[in-house]
Amino acid sequence: MKLYLDGHELSYEMQALCFAFFPGERVICENVGHEITSPLSTDKDGTIRVETETGGDFVFTRLKCHADGRVSALVAVSRDGKTALHGQRVLAAQDDADYHKECQYALGRAIYRAASRLTGIEPPWGILTGIRPVKLVRSRSANGMSPEEVVSDFTAKFYTSERKTRLCLETAIIEQRIISLSRPDSVSLYISVPFCPSRCLYCSFISHDVEKSAKLLPDYVTLLCEELKSTGELLDELGLRLETIYVGGGTPTVLTAQQLETVLEAVKKSFKMDKLREYTVEAGRPDTITRDKLEAILAGGASRISINPQTLDDKVLSLIGRNHTAEDVFSAFALAKDAGVPCINMDLIAGLPGDTPEGFRKTLEGVISLSPEAVTVHTLAMKRSSRLVTADGGVYDAAGESASIMLQNAVDLLGAAGYAPYYLYRQRNTLGGLENIGFSKPGFEGLYNVFIMDETHTILAAGAGGVTKMRQPGGGLIERVFNFKYPYEYISRFGEIISRKKKVKEFYANFPKNDGQS
Repeated sequence: MKLYLDGHELSYEMQALCFAFFPGERVICENVGHEITSPLSTDKDGTIRVETETGGDFVFTRLKCHADGRVSALVAVSRDGKTALHGQRVLAAQDDADYHKECQYALGRAIYRAASRLTGIEPPWGILTGIRPVKLVRSRSANGMSPEEVVSDFTAKFYTSERKTRLCLETAIIEQRIISLSRPDSVSLYISVPFCPSRCLYCSFISHDVEKSAKLLPDYVTLLCEELKSTGELLDELGLRLETIYVGGGTPTVLTAQQLETVLEAVKKSFKMDKLREYTVEAGRPDTITRDKLEAILAGGASRISINPQTLDDKVLSLIGRNHTAEDVFSAFALAKDAGVPCINMDLIAGLPGDTPEGFRKTLEGVISLSPEAVTVHTLAMKRSSRLVTADGGVYDAAGESASIMLQNAVDLLGAAGYAPYYLYRQRNTLGGLENIGFSKPGFEGLYNVFIMDETHTILAAGAGGVTKMRQPGGGLIERVFNFKYPYEYISRFGEIISRKKKVKEFYANFPKNDGQS
């Protein structure tokens, strides 16, 4: 399918909406100009004509400034020889601060009206394409809107469903409480261990099959500890306050117990831990969890782990490339509780190939029977470099109808079991454009998850694939420092990694400590 842009450059946002109405299709973006001809023409009497035979299926989007200063959006959607048109007025003047956003919303509403007439699809998130819809809710609440006014505004302006808007409202209450914990001098730390026992069908992370890359691990651990030492010295020099630590991957528990102990001991030696609110190690795969690894994690100071079954259906687990069974999940959970782990999060994925709403409901019931402190429910994302997309990844519901039922079951069942949503975000190319939701029992919310998704404060990253994201203390400016993606690059060019960390010091030099910090 072709996506024509005429008079604007909102390609990302328009593509995201096309995916919502035409799931699984490749969308080719073209700018109308002297080489690309518009499929629309206008007669002398003002009648708009659509050339449906020139380019097959397409979505045409136009922003036009009229002689009286008005700006309007026009969309034509052509599918299987049938065409729907819709126009919208841009509500902001060109000199208004929110003009560009209003242009995006006008085009979005026009696409929604035209495409929904043609396809019958009404995406539950309406025209919203951003990953942080809760942020929009919080901003409206902060400006004095009541919950009912927010619902009315979202359904009228963004065409979101009432159910999704109310989910955002519920999430925003807890999320705001977590965000308010952060100070201008707060930072969090992400430690990357990008190795896994095997590569899952849906995964596109920069993670290495540990059987093929085990020879890299000793050098990787040594250099990671050196980077942690350098990063800790930087924090001391800048007088920053470490709030949360997250050891992720990959699957950090592919490391041996001794290697885990070495990394976590380096954290202890390199950072002041007296202000730390949360310390998480993502155990991930149940088949990598052992008693000695759990003891190393607890001795290192971590108090929160993730055990991620994704599903409790053995056939689905096999299909997606997981080398464990549902029984392994229950065994690993029991082992972690017996070892004294205070907080366990469990990740699930809605919409996996071979899964059904009934099967996912059984997974939810099985997880709830364990009573973990937190549960995160993701929607399957069709990532371009995953085997799900590049190879024969099995049958999945690209339109997301089954995944939508699964997510609603999660909200209902987890809510009834005492879990509340505390963070919510969206990814590109998820089934049906649906969301990921973090649930927890009261007091067991994952603080790091909120801080990184909201971009609340600086996140310093160590390890291959890590991205340091610096946020201006008391302000909104954000800059990034990238580590090399692959472990072999990280090892062979480690000196450059350390050199790049100087950018953190340079960033904070622009914002003296007395500028809003307490």
